[in-house]
Amino acid sequence: MTATLAPDRPGTVVERQFATFYVGHMLLGVDIRVVQEINRQSEITQVPHAPEYVRGVINLRGDVATVIDLRAVLGLPRATASRERRNLIVHSGGEAIGLLVDRISDILTLRTDEISPAPANVDDVDSRFIAGVHALGTGIVVLLDIEKVLADQQPPDA
Repeated sequence: MTATLAPDRPGTVVERQFATFYVGHMLLGVDIRVVQEINRQSEITQVPHAPEYVRGVINLRGDVATVIDLRAVLGLPRATASRERRNLIVHSGGEAIGLLVDRISDILTLRTDEISPAPANVDDVDSRFIAGVHALGTGIVVLLDIEKVLADQQPPDA
């Protein structure tokens, strides 16, 4: 599912929900329609010769899911272990992918007219990963296009 923030019909304002979380100091969000579940960081089995952003794989009730460290994708240093770290399990291309995040925040409901287009550079996040931004009283939430984030992590011949 492409995480488009535009309503189905131009000029129509609809509500969208986003699962929000922190990676470093950045508040990020993804369309809740791609989120399968959120779970505690379980034991991750490392995969030899995997790219740096791939932390490994986990057993998700009998299915194997790749875990991607969003810190590495966003160019941040690796975090130390924390009780607040979670796997945000999303669906992409018919498979479950775990996104390792520092801390879960909230579910945010926004009208499409409250979402601004992605600026050229927001808080060091590559603008091609951004579906939009929303100003909060305490800062901004950067809404990620998870399909673009994950597609960018594929090997060139994939």
